[in-house]
Formats: sequence, structure tokens, C-alpha cells
Amino acid sequence: MIRSTLTAALIALGLTTGTPVAGAVTDEERKKTCDKAEKRYQKLFGKPSAEEDVTIVKMYKYTFCPASVEVKQGATVRWVNVDRRTTHSTWFKEAGKPESDRLFSEEKVEMTFDLPAGVYPYLCGPHWKEDGMIGQVTVTE
Repeated sequence: MIRSTLTAALIALGLTTGTPVAGAVTDEERKKTCDKAEKRYQKLFGKPSAEEDVTIVKMYKYTFCPASVEVKQGATVRWVNVDRRTTHSTWFKEAGKPESDRLFSEEKVEMTFDLPAGVYPYLCGPHWKEDGMIGQVTVTE
């Protein structure tokens, strides 16, 4: 399901024709990576990401964890880089939003979704093409 959702997001962005992306991972590999990302988050911030007052997406090993989130209109999503040495960004390219600053380890960026209900794909500016680092936010009413 995640793989098909990510492929659909890439197609929506006009970034692929459905062929596998270099660096694309299996669902099992993604789960392992995201489990490690959560452990790193807890080590850095002292609590599970689910206990935060906003939706958290961790950036780790060229992966958004989770790759897909669903939020209500007006909710905030916070992307947190929990990698040790790699910078990441968020870029809602299809929506015409500028790319965020590059986030170093432990840095974050937030976006409040005061947008119409819909699916909003995004990518990591430096890592989407070679590493398949993409995600999506679904906004509901």
C-alpha cells in the first residue's frame, strides 16, 4: 500500500511514469527504517513522537516516517530530521510552495494545513530523485 501510494504521488508530481524509483524500498525495509527513526526520536527528545501535540514526520535514512499522514484542516505537521549527518528538506513542488531550508540533525520545520481537503504530495529536495524520498499529506475536513 505504501509503495503504491508513493508511486501515485510521484506520478501526480510528474516525476515518474510508474517505473520504480532508484533507491525505492520495500514495505518491510521502510518499517525497519521507521522503527529506527522512532527510537532515535525518543533518544533525542525524550518521548515518543505520538505524544507530541502535532503530527510528526521523521526524516531518516532518505525516508519520511511515516510516508503518508492524514490530518484535519488547520492541523500542523512537523518534520524533524533525526538523521545524524544528512540534511533534508520538504518541498510541496506540485502545490507551488518553495522548498524549505535544509534541516540539519534535530532541526524541524512545521506547516499548518489551512488548505482545501485533498492529497498533497511532497518530496525532499536533495533526495527524491535518486533515493525516492517522497511523502504525502492528506487533508480532510
